[in-house]
This record gives sequence, C-alpha cells and structure tokens, in this order.
Amino acid sequence: MLKITFPDGKHKEYKPGITGFDIAADISLSLSKVAIAIIVNGHQKDLTDPINEDSLVNIITLKDDSGLEIMRHTIAAQVLARAIKNIYPEAKLAIGPTIENGFYYDVLLKNSISSDDLFSIENEMKKIVKEGHSINKKIKKKNEAIKLFEKLDEPYKVQIINDSLQENDFQIYQQGDTGFFDLCRGPHLPSFKFIGEFKLTKVSGAYWRGDSKNEMLQRIYGTAWRNKKELDTHLFMLEEAEKRDHRKLGKELDLFHFQDDAPGSVFWHSKGWTLYRVIQDYMRKKLEDSGYEEVNTPQLVDSSLWKISGHWDKFREQMFVSESEEKVLAIKPMNCPCHVQIFRQGIKSYKDLPVRMAEFGSCHRNEPSGALHGLMRARAFTQDDAHIFCTKEQITSETKKFCNLLMGVYKDFGFDNVIIKFSDRPENRAGSDSVWDQAERALIRAIESAGYDYELNPGDGAFYGPKLEFVLKDAIGRDWQCGTLQVDFVLPERLDAKYVGEDGNKHLPVMLHRAVLGSFERFIGILIENYAGKLPCWLSPIQVAIATINDKCKDFAYDLEKKLDLCNIRSRLDLRNEKLNYKIRELSLQKIPFIAVIGEKEIEQQSVMLRELGSNNQVLLKTEEFLKKIKNSCRIE
Repeated sequence: MLKITFPDGKHKEYKPGITGFDIAADISLSLSKVAIAIIVNGHQKDLTDPINEDSLVNIITLKDDSGLEIMRHTIAAQVLARAIKNIYPEAKLAIGPTIENGFYYDVLLKNSISSDDLFSIENEMKKIVKEGHSINKKIKKKNEAIKLFEKLDEPYKVQIINDSLQENDFQIYQQGDTGFFDLCRGPHLPSFKFIGEFKLTKVSGAYWRGDSKNEMLQRIYGTAWRNKKELDTHLFMLEEAEKRDHRKLGKELDLFHFQDDAPGSVFWHSKGWTLYRVIQDYMRKKLEDSGYEEVNTPQLVDSSLWKISGHWDKFREQMFVSESEEKVLAIKPMNCPCHVQIFRQGIKSYKDLPVRMAEFGSCHRNEPSGALHGLMRARAFTQDDAHIFCTKEQITSETKKFCNLLMGVYKDFGFDNVIIKFSDRPENRAGSDSVWDQAERALIRAIESAGYDYELNPGDGAFYGPKLEFVLKDAIGRDWQCGTLQVDFVLPERLDAKYVGEDGNKHLPVMLHRAVLGSFERFIGILIENYAGKLPCWLSPIQVAIATINDKCKDFAYDLEKKLDLCNIRSRLDLRNEKLNYKIRELSLQKIPFIAVIGEKEIEQQSVMLRELGSNNQVLLKTEEFLKKIKNSCRIE
C-alpha cells in the first residue's frame, strides 16, 4: 500500500497505481467534479497519472493560481493551436506557453496575419470549446513521437523531440477523436468544460527559439480567466494601461523620445530632464541624510576585473566591449566591483564600518532589441545604486535602516502598497553552499527583526547572494519590482576586500547591494503610468504656467515669474497672442498642476486668477496668497 499525505498533514493508504482523480473522488464527490490536476511531491501531474510511491499530494482546482495557469496552458496548446490549424491547414506549430495573465502560440504561416484576423481565430476557438472534448494523454518513446509529428508535418515539434535528452515518456495530448495531437509538458485540463473566458489580444513576430538567425514566426497572444467578470476587469486594466503608456505620454508631454540611432537609449527633453533631476536631487538628499557617501566610478573597466568578480562568465553576452591598446574593456553593466575598488583604498578598521557608498551609476547592458520597451527596459540606464560594507553583526541593523529608508521614499512618491519577496539561491551562482546557507540565514533574521512580512520567491536570488525584492502596486493594480537588497559574502572575498577587526586580524566585510528606485528610467516610466502623466506637484517639471490675456500683462507676468523662482517653484510663461481658452486648454493637456491667469483686472488688484488641473473652478488670490498656496501645494505630501 502507498501512503498519501495531504497538505493538512493527514494521510491515507491506497493501492499502487492510484490516480489523482481516484484520490479526489475518494475524498468527496464534489471535489472530483472540480479537480483539474494534481501536485505530487511538488510536481504538477495530470489527474490520470498513476502514483506508485509514497507521496505528498495536493488536488488542484480552478480556484488555485496553478489551476488558472493550467487552464491557460490548455487553451494555448489545445484550443488556440487547433483553431490555427483549422483555419490555416498549412501552419506549422512551434510552442504555446503561458505568460503572466495569459498565453501565446508561435506559428509559421505562409502569409502574415493581423489583428483583424484574431476575431475569426477566436470564434473558431469558441466552437472548439463548445465541442466539449475530453483531453487524453499518451506516452510515446522518442522514435514514436518523431514518427508521429513527421507524419503530421510539424518540423518544430520534431526538432524539439530530437534536441531532447530524454528517450522515453514524451507526452502527447489528443482531443477526443478529433485527430489533433500536440506535444506538451502538461498538465492539461481533463476536458474543455473547465475552460472559462478568453480573448486574443495581439499578434507580433518572434524568432524561433529567440535566435535572429532562425525563421521569423508569428506569435498570437491571448488572455484567459475563470469567468467573464475577471476577464472584463483585466481587459479594462489593459485599456487603462494603454492610455497610461509612458511612451505615448512621454511624447505628448514632451518629456523624451527614442530613435533608431541610439536603440535602447533615451533622448531626454528639457521637461523630462527636469523631472529626472528633481528625482535625483530628492534621492541625493535622502542618501546624505542616511549616512551615504556619494562616489563616481569609470564607465570603461578592464575585462580582468569582471573576470575576477565572476561577472564576465555570467554577463559577458550583455556587456558592450571595446578594445584599446591590446586591452579588452567593458562598459560597466553594474557598479559593484568598482565600489569594492574604492573600499580597498587605504586600511579600513572595524571602527569605520559600516561604509555606505552610493552612486548614481550610468550602466549599459546589451539587451536584445526585441526586449526593449521604452523606459521600462533600456540598454542605457542609471541606477540609484549603493553598497554597504559591514560586519556580520551589522546586517540586521543595516537591513532595518534600509527598509525604513525605502518605505519612506515609496510613500513620498505615492506608493503605500509594497510587497517584500525573499529570493534564495539560484541554480547558476557564485560561492559555496555553506556561504549561501550563512547569507540566507542572515537575511531572513534581518528582515524578521526589522518587523516586515515577506513572501518566499524560491530560486530567484542574485548571482552572488540571496535578496529581498520590493514590489510596488500601482494605481491600476499592476506589480512593479523596483527596490532590492542583496547579501553578498562572495564578492568581497573574490576582490580581496578586507578590514582590520577588533582582534587586530584582517576580516572579510559583508557587502549589501541595495537600490531603492532600481533604474531611474524605469522608475520614471512607472511614475508616469501610475499617475497617467498627472504627476504630483512636487514632481511636475512645470508646476505653474502663467498665462496672460494680452500684451499689457507682460511686465506683471515677468515679475510673478521672478517671485516664483525665488520660492524655488518651476514656472513657465505663456505670452502668446492667442485666446485665453485656447491657452488654458493647451496648458491643461500638458498636465501642468496650476495655471495662473493674468489680465488687466488682476494687475489692478495685484492678484492672480488661479486654475487647478482637473477643476473647472478658478479663484482670485492676492499675489502673496497665491505664492503661499503654491508653495504648500508643491511640498511632498
């Protein structure tokens, strides 16, 4: 008999060969009706898979996040793929994985399809779902699987099988007796009756296996949810996201642009650069108040340093490389090794620690062109990067100080909902397991001592140590990972960074890698989308626009501009010979928080007619009252 243990710790005994469906039915009839898959010892399995050893088992339903992902996977691999073959019999199927909130399928077609074709494909998918077929799985040997897909004329499936190291246990899924087969890791829904609501969203190009040397395929994207309400909510969010797209708003608000002459790099316009500098000045003051020393390190660094640090093996493909005088130089993709070099200058005592070293470091990474996405993913970016060199005993206090700093900064920018994730060792990492054990224990103790809740994010640690990730939730419910804190016992040893301890001997410092905003560029993109371009007054590149009714008002307007400047208020004059309503409409579209209207009446009364963005009301204020209100409104809330 087998011992099957459930998540609540209870267990039951069954005969070998028991399936997930049998276990669900044994628990209750109602569970058997909603069960869609099973987790056996941490691995997802189809309900029909036999269990032949003692196992920890969990039944999956659509209520579970994993159940929703299985539904999306089934829609991609079975419904979308078959719909494509029904409409385009000549199509060659590649892969159809799940992604966040949805799925896609890559396919080779003779002719390009457009967004207009998605409607007919979606209708075909709905017809397939209505057929209500069960989904059956067969296990094939390698040669059998190859023969099947050669017969079906599916070269990409054949290539996947040929490239696989396994010889047996290839999973082939079939819809009833339709004759449609697909190779898939599974698991899948037991039948189409569990499929909820879905919608195809867009089509784009994608190279086979992400290699530009291979064929260009067409990628059809879709989203899927448990019910219509969830789907409608998501589609509304997508519409909102499109309206808030920072690339669109960046152009409309004259903040920045991109062009092919500098792929993945930003051309900052005056207003955009003002926003950038406001954020940088704010962060610089925060860091100074928190005991950080600002430094600056070279852009070009000899490859030998990157090899010693271990970054050359890990990040070489992402580095821009140059050669000079028989030296191989790399434009830095990160700042860490350079900060260690500053720490190594001179003898450091335990009394000097912690050393908090900050840099607004300009970095470059050779991201694939297809992955570039405005400010969110660029090749050239600036990190609000800092490293804390400390003792093991100082990890807890420094973590607490950093978390408090980070939460205060996020609050100032309007983000109150922050999730902390703890990420432990990845497969590809530097350092021994014992070192990682020490680092992971230290970071967990630190975050728990600091009094913050956290979620586990297994296997997603940094190259050199475990990390905390700080995730912001924006105005429309999207998550953005920004800040990070990483504990590193490895790099100081590799780069020979030491301090003299109280015992008179040399010791390795612990290196805490930390960032609050992450990338300035990306964070600005997040801010623009979160506020839909209507930034808080303290961040707005232009805080007050001064609009005159006629030329007689110029001198008063110039004088008001000077007074605003003395109050450190960013203003702009609009002296154009245009109708006032036209000016106000245009300035409002620029999302300037305040418009100060000046006419002859205002001059006579030494006043300003003030309009606030988003309001149709206007109020007449004496000049001093106006200045006081603006100063108060432009403070950080």
